[in-house]
Amino acid sequence: MESALFLASLYLGAAVLIVPLAVRLGLGSVLGYLGAGILLGPVLGLAGAETRDLQHVAEFGVVMMLFLIGLELQPRTVWDMRAKLLGLGGSQVLLTMTAIAAAMAGLGYAWQVALTLGMILSLSSTAIVIQTLDERNLMRTPGGRASFATLLFQDVAMVLMLALIPILTLAATDGPLLSLFGVNNPPAADVHTVEGAAEPLISLVQALPGWAATLLTLSVVAGIILAGNFLTRPVFRFVHASRLPEMSTFISLLVVICIAFLMVLVGLSPALGTFVAGVVLANSEFRHQIEADIAPFKGLLLGLFFMTVGVNVNFRLVADAPFTVLGFTLGLIAVKVTILFIISLFFRLKGRDRWLLALGLAQGSEFGFVLTAFARSEGAIPLAAGQMVQLVISLSMLFTPLLFLLHDRVDRWATRHAPKEAAADEITEKGRVIIAGIGRFGQTVNRLLRTSGVQTVVLDSDIGAIEAVRRFGVKGYFGDPSRPELLAAAGLADAEVLVVAIDDAERVTRIVRYARQQRPDLHIVARARDRVHVFELFKAGANDIVRETYDSSIRAGRYALENLGFSDYEAASLSQTFYKVERGALRELAELWVPGQPVHLNEAYVARATQLDRDLQDALLGDLAEGHREAGTEPNPKASAAE
Repeated sequence: MESALFLASLYLGAAVLIVPLAVRLGLGSVLGYLGAGILLGPVLGLAGAETRDLQHVAEFGVVMMLFLIGLELQPRTVWDMRAKLLGLGGSQVLLTMTAIAAAMAGLGYAWQVALTLGMILSLSSTAIVIQTLDERNLMRTPGGRASFATLLFQDVAMVLMLALIPILTLAATDGPLLSLFGVNNPPAADVHTVEGAAEPLISLVQALPGWAATLLTLSVVAGIILAGNFLTRPVFRFVHASRLPEMSTFISLLVVICIAFLMVLVGLSPALGTFVAGVVLANSEFRHQIEADIAPFKGLLLGLFFMTVGVNVNFRLVADAPFTVLGFTLGLIAVKVTILFIISLFFRLKGRDRWLLALGLAQGSEFGFVLTAFARSEGAIPLAAGQMVQLVISLSMLFTPLLFLLHDRVDRWATRHAPKEAAADEITEKGRVIIAGIGRFGQTVNRLLRTSGVQTVVLDSDIGAIEAVRRFGVKGYFGDPSRPELLAAAGLADAEVLVVAIDDAERVTRIVRYARQQRPDLHIVARARDRVHVFELFKAGANDIVRETYDSSIRAGRYALENLGFSDYEAASLSQTFYKVERGALRELAELWVPGQPVHLNEAYVARATQLDRDLQDALLGDLAEGHREAGTEPNPKASAAE
């Protein structure tokens, strides 16, 4: 007990110390977790013996991650990805496996060993890549979607590799790395298994004939889909009726763990099974609750997994043969980058997305550890080669955050030196209103105007968003709204209103400033991210500035007042007064705002903001008292207490 608590303290303490520091330095959380593991293991020698069992638990974070990704995807979205899943993912695995197998055969390995190593090293790290894409908000980019499709195919391919490796089993072999590491295959007597609670069930399934095992596998997959569609709703309603918050977490974990076990039982990937289950539950009304319950466990287990990878990096082997180890690691990265870059050309990815795919998937996979151990137990690869593969995978994972930093540099360089984009759509319509941006914000604005009989011209640089709204009969045009020639073609010279609704604060400000210069009489409505962005847009010349969550926040506050004892009239009156007074206060504060200076360091701004908050409180209380006098009523006791 004491030892477990001590180790838990070490892991948690190292994560708390190093990960926030890595994030603040712009290195990302993944490199922070890896660094924390290296500190605990190779540097200080405080951890290491326990990581094998710990890693098996931590790998479940990958399963949870794919389940959460599935929750975010509609079944139709997955179907639309089929070309990338089969084409991009399949070609990546096949070409990488072939190239690595050829290189290993050239080093003197038997073709069976070379093919096994090629399969192991053809996979990329789902955990590291998706975590990093999420942190950098790159998941929804074309490169991010292509990366995800490739990783998903790799997960399917791993199942086939597990079935193929036993066929490639050899007699005890040494290989060219034996003299380097001085190890050989252990005798078969050293390998033993431990009976577990699930062993009788696993033995029963393994004893089934081929046709029965196939039927069982299909039944399990079909059962997961049917249960997700028809059984989860009544079960979740029953559990939530208990009104015990912990029961919600229990049922969410039960769903993920049961599906993972069933998939392992029939020899399939647990990550793939939970992903399918997540897609099935994507339309469930309990989706957000499940996501909230699972997300903390996913983050904790993934962080723990990355730390165990860092702990297991054997720097002693690196010191024994540094050029060999680094040569294999850099060679693996170079092969993968080259193949992925070539494939991206055929799938017509643009420059930045092309480099995101190539550099992002250049490492080895956490599933590579599983395949290596399985291949060793089956005698498909020698022990020396297995040690080298695990070390190369670990080091390539360490290089991954640096490759993403390299991608950032390539992206910035490409942005500065990129030629003009391909010609935008030819705009054939004019309207009284130009809407720049047709995301969740711009769609609502456009629907309101269109249903009110107002002709609009919609512009957006996301071709996917344009194609989506076209399916609903909305005429949209592809192109960058910040380009002057596109605004001119959309009718900027004659439009009555410009609504800037894109989700990029810098571009919003740039569009507003340009439009105001061209049309001093144009009414400009702009979307703002926060209060400072409001000040920037005010200086740029916007007439009406709408903070993304401002109106919805006031409405939420109004509902809270109504449930605190205020009447509907009082809550509505207070909300309206708050809106009017606070909006006027923002205009005053905009005059005091100094660009580039944090507002909390601007003494004049802080002093005026404090006084305006007091004025706002007086205005609200005065409005409430005036309402009572006009109605000839006494204040509500609950409301008076609130005042």
